[in-house]
Amino acid sequence: MPYNQIILKSKPIPQYSAKLFKTFYPTITSLLNNANSTYPKNLQVIFRQLIQPWHPSSTLAHEAGVAVLKLAPEKFWPFSAALFAKQAEFFDVNVVNEKRNDTYVRLAKIGAGVGVDEGAMLNLLTVSDRPDKDGGLNVGNGVTNDLKVMVKAARLIGTHFTPTVYFDWMLRFGKNKKGVEERSISSSFTREQWEEWLQNNVV
Repeated sequence: MPYNQIILKSKPIPQYSAKLFKTFYPTITSLLNNANSTYPKNLQVIFRQLIQPWHPSSTLAHEAGVAVLKLAPEKFWPFSAALFAKQAEFFDVNVVNEKRNDTYVRLAKIGAGVGVDEGAMLNLLTVSDRPDKDGGLNVGNGVTNDLKVMVKAARLIGTHFTPTVYFDWMLRFGKNKKGVEERSISSSFTREQWEEWLQNNVV
């Protein structure tokens, strides 16, 4: 168990989430993974997606992230970076007239661009237009149940907006209590500010 834990709550559509992510990855993650750094053995970083329903297309983007986690978890950070780079393509105006499964096709191509099996990813994401074996019409897709767990996890700690950062949430508060946001960290944090914060807070 690491001494310290940072949880980044984010979603791939808002611009402020992209701003924080593009500083943290790969700049800060490279620092943390440096063999000469003291951070790797003392710090765990968790990047969790946070679905917000007022951006309907973000749900589809999050589903794509879950599919990547299921198929090639080591590609999750690179996929997230690629998705943030193309986030404007999934803003409301650019998806409002697009069929859901067609959006999945575009997301799977982004996955393929970082080495994820495009066909397998699309297979997990595609929603059938036929009832299930029991006649059910809300059939979902191959990541629906995983997405429910993510939503529940966000509700348990009361996360509302993105990006949100928690520090030592599990270590301080335990699994059944709400954590406190690390509000000193903003989406505008520079590399230098991150390094200073890490020096002052990581044991």
